[in-house]
Amino acid sequence: MTCGLLAGLLPALFTLEQAAAQDGTSGLPIPRFVSLRADEVNMRTGPGVRYPIDWVYARQGLPVQVIGEFEAWRQIRDSEGSTGWVHRTMLSGRRTASTNGDIDRLYREPRTSAPVAAYIEAGVIGDLMGCDGNWCRLSITSHSVEGWIERRGLWGVMPDETLQ
Repeated sequence: MTCGLLAGLLPALFTLEQAAAQDGTSGLPIPRFVSLRADEVNMRTGPGVRYPIDWVYARQGLPVQVIGEFEAWRQIRDSEGSTGWVHRTMLSGRRTASTNGDIDRLYREPRTSAPVAAYIEAGVIGDLMGCDGNWCRLSITSHSVEGWIERRGLWGVMPDETLQ
């Protein structure tokens, strides 16, 4: 009985995967965070090249939140709340985060009593190495520093998201 039930479900699951691939959606959760793949990324007012460019991002690795999908286009939101559409090839699954200015210290361990690894300004972008509870590990390769920052000091990670 169990094998028959599973056999009956498998074609339905396969059909859902096929449908996602055919309509161009990724099948990944929305919202989710990604980063910009290039130093120059055009954000458009709609999902296609016929829509005007509303904004040009000039910062590779900038974290953005995917809030919608249409075929090969992803609707994104940046840390300032601006929204628009970019082609999926301009996005990377690499997880980055930017500091929001609420926190100005990167610690060597995930606690405020730990030694400070670096003092940081708002807008600094780093690679997210992991998050658990109230702390995230951030690597700022431009300054060869790595450490822990309180989650509330970052933009680019969901409030309850755990990253390994």
